[in-house]
Amino acid sequence: MKKIVFATSNETKSKRFSEGLLKKEIEVLSLKDIDLKLNIEEDGSSVIDNALIKARECYKKTKMPSIGMDDSLYMEGVPLDRQPGLFVRRINGKTLTDEEMIEYYTNLVKEYGINERINCKWIYGLAVIDEKGREATYTWFKDDFYMVSKRSDKLNKGYPLNSISKYKKLDKYFTDVTFDEMKLIEVNEDDVVDFIASHI
Repeated sequence: MKKIVFATSNETKSKRFSEGLLKKEIEVLSLKDIDLKLNIEEDGSSVIDNALIKARECYKKTKMPSIGMDDSLYMEGVPLDRQPGLFVRRINGKTLTDEEMIEYYTNLVKEYGINERINCKWIYGLAVIDEKGREATYTWFKDDFYMVSKRSDKLNKGYPLNSISKYKKLDKYFTDVTFDEMKLIEVNEDDVVDFIASHI
């Protein structure tokens, strides 16, 4: 079985593609699994830049196939100078906890939303480096949701905004959607799994 290291300290994120890749005989390892800490400055100008920075540093330290990933968030009606963009968790130079993120973003919804909701868009960037050091990148987006000012009772650790995000088709929090409902609204990342598998 092949192994690939996901260059993230977020344990929830490191498992994001694990199930799909396992079916393709690829085991995803987290930085914690290999007892590695990376000191990375994410100073790229795009999600792809930052994904490459992470993957390259991970590959440099491990010489193993590596994944780097970054995301950016855009919120309809929020002024440009208040858009999260690449700095979803880092606000005014401070890295927010899960609870602080929920508070910050619900306040944005209250300030700029219509009827206590804001249409949103995630843009993702992913970089894969294979065992020979060859690089490949992939980007995709998700805009089938909005954020609300009232939080769910559930929290996905590492993904706090799931507690205030709802799928448009179901009007249900990300945290409350069942596996069968996910299939119903065709939310999957099989294309990302296929991309990773074909580039290591």
